[in-house]
Amino acid sequence: MKFPRNARIFRGQLDFAPFAAVLLLLVIFVLLGKMLYTPGIPMRLPSAGDVILPGVTGQTLSVAVTTNAFYFQDQVVPENELSNRLFVAKQKISEPVTLIVQSDEDVTDKTKIKLWSIAQQIGFTNLLQATLPRVYDPASTHPTPK
Repeated sequence: MKFPRNARIFRGQLDFAPFAAVLLLLVIFVLLGKMLYTPGIPMRLPSAGDVILPGVTGQTLSVAVTTNAFYFQDQVVPENELSNRLFVAKQKISEPVTLIVQSDEDVTDKTKIKLWSIAQQIGFTNLLQATLPRVYDPASTHPTPK
C-alpha cells in the first residue's frame, strides 16, 4: 500500500514574533524569580580557601549564630536557654555527637568562644566551624594519565 506524502521542505520566511514572545516571557520569569522571598536567615559563612576540611561521620547538631541571635533546631533561642536545649538534644543521642557552628562572617570571636565553651561544658568533644566549600579545580584533583 502506498501512503501519500504531504511533507515538503519549508522554504518560506520564519515569523519572528513567536520567538520574541517566548524570549520576553523567559526574561519576565527570570526577573520575577529573583524578586521572590527566600525563607530563612541570610548568612555569609567564612570561606575555607584552599584548605581541605574534615567531614563528619555520625550524628550532628548544628547551631547558627548571627550578630544578634542564636538559632537551634530552626528556632531563635535566647542565649541563656541555649545550653539547656543543647543538653537535652545531646541526651537524646547515645553515640558521640558533633556540634557544627554556622556563624556569620560578622560574628565576633568572643561570641564564638562563648558558644564553644558552653558546648564543651555540656560534653561536646567534636566542634566544627562550618565554612563555604573551596572552589573546585578539576586539574588538581585528577592528574592526566601519560
